[in-house]
Amino acid sequence: MAATNQHAVIVSPPTNSAAATNAVLRDIRGPVPLPPELLWLWIAMGAALGGLLAVLIWNKWFRHAPAKPVEPSIPPHQRAKHRLADALALLTQPKPFCTAVSDALRLYLEERFEFRAPDRTTEEFLVELQRADQLNDSQKEFLADFLSRCDVVKFAKHEPSEAELRSLHSAALNLVEETAYNLQTVEKGAAA
Repeated sequence: MAATNQHAVIVSPPTNSAAATNAVLRDIRGPVPLPPELLWLWIAMGAALGGLLAVLIWNKWFRHAPAKPVEPSIPPHQRAKHRLADALALLTQPKPFCTAVSDALRLYLEERFEFRAPDRTTEEFLVELQRADQLNDSQKEFLADFLSRCDVVKFAKHEPSEAELRSLHSAALNLVEETAYNLQTVEKGAAA
């Protein structure tokens, strides 16, 4: 018997198969350019998002404490009066008392007249004081005498009586009140 191909599948021969494959598969496209009219919009949106992100990060990690309320400033003469009042507790100890009184007056002079009194020795301060015009001659003489009396107690181990210590205290308080009055008058005149 002769063999027949009646059950065979007939496949057409390939005709230019590379062209058929290229028709189905295409190469990738390049990047699509943004229209130049919208470029500024994308830049603005990116900047806004970056700024928002920076603010959120700042608030989350760098702002820990709420803002402190503003305290009213205390004038220098009031601070000096408080320091001088605190010094009275040391009245039975001459050296600490004289140190506290002279420091209170030196700090006051620095705050009130911008002298560098606490940073200098008495001699250096008195030289600077003679060149300054914020105090009159009697106040300069008083300061020279006052600071030298305090230095004698602090460094020469002089033991003054309680009356002498009270006299030093009241003299310092008088100078503060005298110069604070001038400050208040100047401030009122400037405000008017």
